[in-house]
Amino acid sequence: MTSRSSSPEPHTAGSDLAKAGAVTAWALLAVRFVQGWIYWGGGTRRFIYAPQKLDPHASSWMANKLQTAMPGALLGLGNLVAFLLHHFTLLYASLIFFSALELIFGLFLILGFMTRLSALVTIGLSFALMLVFGWQGATCIDEWTMASANFAMGVTLFIAGASAVSLDAWMLKRRPSLNDKPWFQWFGSGTWNERRTRRLGLIGAAITILFVGLTYNYYRGSVLTPFHGGPVSPAKHALRLSGGALGRDGSVRFRAYVDAGTAAEPANIVRVTLRGPSGATLERWSGRRLKTLPPEDIRNVFAYNRFVPGYVGLSAKVGAVAWITLPAPRPTLNLTPGRYLLSVRTVNGHRFTLSLESASTIPPT
Repeated sequence: MTSRSSSPEPHTAGSDLAKAGAVTAWALLAVRFVQGWIYWGGGTRRFIYAPQKLDPHASSWMANKLQTAMPGALLGLGNLVAFLLHHFTLLYASLIFFSALELIFGLFLILGFMTRLSALVTIGLSFALMLVFGWQGATCIDEWTMASANFAMGVTLFIAGASAVSLDAWMLKRRPSLNDKPWFQWFGSGTWNERRTRRLGLIGAAITILFVGLTYNYYRGSVLTPFHGGPVSPAKHALRLSGGALGRDGSVRFRAYVDAGTAAEPANIVRVTLRGPSGATLERWSGRRLKTLPPEDIRNVFAYNRFVPGYVGLSAKVGAVAWITLPAPRPTLNLTPGRYLLSVRTVNGHRFTLSLESASTIPPT
């Protein structure tokens, strides 16, 4: 009796590529689900589970969050944010559109439908979120961490597609000819040849490394420069004072902008002091006086995050901008021409100053 031994299958580069593709498809199943869930979850929170985020009258209205990102937004996007905050229709349409993209293409990734197109959309969303919110996070710049991780996951899914447990795979099984369609190769999960996979994989890796490395260096250093706390601090509130005007009677008007700090807590102004050319204190507005300022003396530039009377003085969240007028301290005060110094002190002991020159009256804004 002779026994027959099975001969090994012929080894080819094509079979290796097919096996590698199958392994990748199963290995990335969890990644595809998580990437999709993150964006789908963001969209469903606003449309279904927490609709007050899209309610302009609610405290959790998304415009408040967007305004907190204005001071540190990259590439001049802070100006775009300010423009949207002044144009409600465009603002609301933008928030609806962004949320809809998250919901629709997040769901597509979960299902593995039009996987490469969906991955491209999430890459774009991650890029936009990095530019606007990437600087935020008081302890570990968590917005940067989320955006960079999602960017890399999106690039990976774009290169790999979804050929396991996906609607793309089901469509291919029913219509194998889809694999030869250019639109399905670029938007769905059509099989790429080794040359295209290698070339786009290297390009995607290079873009991701530059994106992650350069943004981290901008926010924290430690790549091309020494470690630093960021051009805009996500932990310590700061006030930018400008547009100061000082009347002869001692009345003061200035523009205050909370241009740094954590979005979780407001900045609190507890004292404002006016010093004369000699450095002597001429007047002090205490927290008790600041929190009783009438509404007409606090002219907020934006309708969302605002300067308001607080429990210790004036309170404002990151991104708030207002023209503040402090009344004349006493009728008999008559300031002589010269350079004066306005000092604004916050509850945590930080002091911000603005140089002023006296005039007979405060000009209108």
